[in-house]
Amino acid sequence: MERKIIEKKTRVLLFIVSFIFVVLISRLAYMQLLETERFETLAKQNHMRLNPIIAPRGEIYDRKGVKIVGNKPVYTVSLVYLGLKDTDRVVNRVAGILGMDPKEIMKKLEEQQLRMFQPVRLATDVPLETITVLEEQRLELSGVVIDVEPVRNYHFGSMLSHVLGYVQEIKQEQLKRNQDKGYRLGDMYGQEGLENAFEPYLRGQDGARQVEVDAQARPVRDLGIKEPVPGNNLVLTIDAELQKTAEASLERQVLYMRKLGYESKGGATVMIDVRTGAIRAMASYPTYEPSIWINGLSQKQWEDLQKSGALPNRVLQLYPPASTFKMVLAVAGVDTGKVDPSWALSDPGYYIFGNRTFNDWKPGGHGRVDMRKALSESCDTYFWYIGHRVLGVDIIGKYARMFGFGERTGIEIPGEPAGNVPTPEYKYKRNKAYLDAVYEPKFKAVEEKYKPLLASATDPEERQKLEKAKQRELRAVQNQYDQYKWDLNWQVYDTLNMSLGQGYNEYTPLQLVNYVAAIANGGTRWKPYLVEKVTSPDGKILKEFKPQKIGEVGVKPEALKVAQEGMNMVTSIGTASGIFSGFPIQVAGKTGTGEVFGRDNHALFVAYAPFKNPEVAVATVVDYGGKGGVAAGPVARDLFAAYFKVQNTQQQTGYSPE
Repeated sequence: MERKIIEKKTRVLLFIVSFIFVVLISRLAYMQLLETERFETLAKQNHMRLNPIIAPRGEIYDRKGVKIVGNKPVYTVSLVYLGLKDTDRVVNRVAGILGMDPKEIMKKLEEQQLRMFQPVRLATDVPLETITVLEEQRLELSGVVIDVEPVRNYHFGSMLSHVLGYVQEIKQEQLKRNQDKGYRLGDMYGQEGLENAFEPYLRGQDGARQVEVDAQARPVRDLGIKEPVPGNNLVLTIDAELQKTAEASLERQVLYMRKLGYESKGGATVMIDVRTGAIRAMASYPTYEPSIWINGLSQKQWEDLQKSGALPNRVLQLYPPASTFKMVLAVAGVDTGKVDPSWALSDPGYYIFGNRTFNDWKPGGHGRVDMRKALSESCDTYFWYIGHRVLGVDIIGKYARMFGFGERTGIEIPGEPAGNVPTPEYKYKRNKAYLDAVYEPKFKAVEEKYKPLLASATDPEERQKLEKAKQRELRAVQNQYDQYKWDLNWQVYDTLNMSLGQGYNEYTPLQLVNYVAAIANGGTRWKPYLVEKVTSPDGKILKEFKPQKIGEVGVKPEALKVAQEGMNMVTSIGTASGIFSGFPIQVAGKTGTGEVFGRDNHALFVAYAPFKNPEVAVATVVDYGGKGGVAAGPVARDLFAAYFKVQNTQQQTGYSPE
């Protein structure tokens, strides 16, 4: 009996064992016979890597062939996620060597969604000493990959930084927009400036290298290579020597005005060819080193950069044009036939409207002035009179728009604002939005205050008292609102402010230089441009940018002639005569001092040269720099001296009353 039980159990056991063997053999047969190709592929992926070879970005040259931006080879360190248990240990070890936060590395891996065998770049431009330490500990750092990649090399440091922009790892939103173009996490992408605007041209075609690796993802041997294709090159309209002059002069003037006690936060200057629209120099101060972005900025570095004031491109920032706007009124007056340029008034040094007196910048006035002398000496009273009594807001606005104010010039680099030509409608919308933002919360606060009180009041008499108190408070707020409501409408002082380029006038230095270029060349508005051509790595021209006319001012020649002659008098006997004393080239210009409530004034200067056969125009603004002639004028003189290759004998920053 007992023997039968044992035999029965043995048969059951044999059946179970046999079943297991059948299952194992079936599975083995399935894997070896039916899934051979799949597992062969997986095995290859496990010991073979397809490592990208980053293509160099296209280089950037000035108009004479001087290289401004190139590339240099640097060490990069990446980490391949292998799914190993000691990933945290490797991450901590590498972080210590690279001086990084382990959390930052883990974040990079997670952004890559922890995909197996995909390298994630941790650091770029790693010093050789650090690479040596990593190599010494390579056996203990599974998945660490050291490579050599090209990165941007800025031959002139911070020069032209606001025009060039910078290159940084592609951002998530940029990756989403460009996934169909072959971008991957970790790829470099142009941010700001020309690097961004010409990204499709500058970006090369990455190559690849197939490498056999061991279990720790260390390379064993190369199995094949596809060479990368460099990006295309840009040839700019910029002249490197003029750019150096612009940046050095601008920095000197900003620091000089600080020394005199002005706030002088920074400045901008731009030189344009009045015959084509080609930009010869474009500078914004303070500047920054574009190379600092390659490895990414820490929070402190980012905060320091913001505090420095180096980030905005001031050439594309909005400023009140101040007295540089007076040529608009001169042209409008002559073109409409409302003002004869020889008509003159006696300036007492002020302008009276109603019970208000508006004081000219020059106490005692300018004496008897006609239009040319009014431009030469920047007589406020003259332009207050023709702006208010003769032209009015609509005509002034019309002629401002004819010169391109209130619209973008179309420059290639991103971020250009349109500026603002004041109108009564604009003022109403702007001030209404402001008043509503201030007082609507006050109305709401009163309603919220009495809502629970009225809800809980059961006595009718008490409710009536509360309702009356509520209405009193609402009327008090309404009275405050009504004190300012009248200013929603256009007032005479708005026209007076507009006539002097103040008030709601807001334009960029680029718009100002294009406006002056149109005065100089007889009324043609050219589109400003920075890139002359795009060339392939072997020098073939792929795309060429020609001068592009964007409009004609469309006024009588004599109207422009009056503006030109008045500007010529500015530098010979007027407000900028001290700046250009002894200068061998005849220059036409205009000073401007933009008033800023509660702060130092913005200093402006616009000019073109030569007067009789114009070639280039310059516009300069020094933020909170005081008087236009003192702070901004010398920058224009330096640029003209460099452009015309004449000796600049100016020993000091010059003198100008405005």
